[in-house]
Amino acid sequence: MSQVSNEYDVAVIGAGSAGLQAALTLGRMRRRTIVFGTDSYRNDPAHAMQNFLGHDGTPPAELRAAARKDVEAYASVTFADVGVTRVRGSVDAFVVEPDGGEPVTVRRLVLATGVVDDLPEVPGLAELYGDVVAHCPYCHGHEMADGAIGFLGAGPHVPLLSELVGRLAERIVVLTDGVAVEELDPALRAGLDRPEVTTVEAGVAGLRRTEVEGRAGVAVDLVDGSEVALSGLFVTPAWHQAAPFADQLGLETADAGGVLVDIMGATSVPGVYAAGDLAHHRDLPMPMASVLQAAAAGQVAASAADRDLAASDLARAVG
Repeated sequence: MSQVSNEYDVAVIGAGSAGLQAALTLGRMRRRTIVFGTDSYRNDPAHAMQNFLGHDGTPPAELRAAARKDVEAYASVTFADVGVTRVRGSVDAFVVEPDGGEPVTVRRLVLATGVVDDLPEVPGLAELYGDVVAHCPYCHGHEMADGAIGFLGAGPHVPLLSELVGRLAERIVVLTDGVAVEELDPALRAGLDRPEVTTVEAGVAGLRRTEVEGRAGVAVDLVDGSEVALSGLFVTPAWHQAAPFADQLGLETADAGGVLVDIMGATSVPGVYAAGDLAHHRDLPMPMASVLQAAAAGQVAASAADRDLAASDLARAVG
């Protein structure tokens, strides 16, 4: 087999569940792999992961520590615990520029840098996010069950989400945050006009953590001086890419901002793969954001990168 004079076969950028699983897959195939990552993760605010087979209730940091220990058993994988400032080049000759380090040349890239949530600017919300305030009913809804579950804002997604959590909640409270119900779109009003849904129009002044009989909840302070007691609150944050690599490499992105990938995690640029929250499968309406899905996507993207390298080397050997 002919040799390629690159320092590594693959650079995995990002060391969350997607990146670590990608590194594990590549390590098991003895690919020369370098993993770049920092200690900042989207799920840092969450005290536990939920809805993850075998790890339900496990703190995210514990899973990452165990995953890294697994990967470190494979000699072909090198960890560089630094961020990356720039990525450039093309297939078989990508250049990764670490923060404060020397550039590294690689043949393929797996991007797993995730996204950053842009939370509503409500006093107290950021401190409660990932616990009694969350954005995913599949990850946090069960922990809010058997009480009043709220939604901050009355976007077009709220009627469906309220129906999803309706089996968990004693009642649903929609906080329109100063918007009169009469001003809402008629279809949205119809979706909220249900006996199990209470609509509160007063503006939200802030959030506070509460505890009743050992159970955590959230108190919503309203601008009119009243208070709404909830067992949990759902918000819909905006988000943006955590790293600039999509722009630097000219990757095609969806309207929502995710890097578009095919079923194998391949992006629009040959040799570049993406996995985890930053990636958006072309056939799905939105990025699929969960630890389990990110890990699965990392495995698929790494396998695709490995097969791509093998096919390239085979063509070179027999050509």
